[in-house]
Amino acid sequence: MLDNLPRGTICIEDIEMGMSRYLRKVVTDRDIEMFAEVSTDRNPVHLDDEYAQDTIFEGRIAHGMLTAGLISAVIGEQLPGHGTVYMGQTLKFLAPVRPGDMVLAKVTVIDIDHAKRRVTLDCVCEIDGKPVLKGEAKVLAPSRKFD
Repeated sequence: MLDNLPRGTICIEDIEMGMSRYLRKVVTDRDIEMFAEVSTDRNPVHLDDEYAQDTIFEGRIAHGMLTAGLISAVIGEQLPGHGTVYMGQTLKFLAPVRPGDMVLAKVTVIDIDHAKRRVTLDCVCEIDGKPVLKGEAKVLAPSRKFD
């Protein structure tokens, strides 16, 4: 299940402080398996129920970078959207994401440098209102002047 706002582009000329966009997605076993295949990260804590039971997580968890990828999706598809160039991202992983969890990934504009087309975004992923990931992204936003 994927629930999000319309996709597209918000140009630097239209970006405002406090502007937010989000998506909601249920992380599935298939998502975890596909991420393991693409990334080549086959850590058994993500893929092997028996192994994962004996870890501090007491069960399988999604890759942290899979969760972080949901932030990337909001940035690349919604705010600023198509044409955005990632410049940097900080991440702090606060809690595990498990198969079947509904993740809310949200970005909020916290700084804008119109002259350089740079936007800083507060990034958070939550499950049931509890943060599982926090960070900050710096991006180069698209502009109507360069269409």
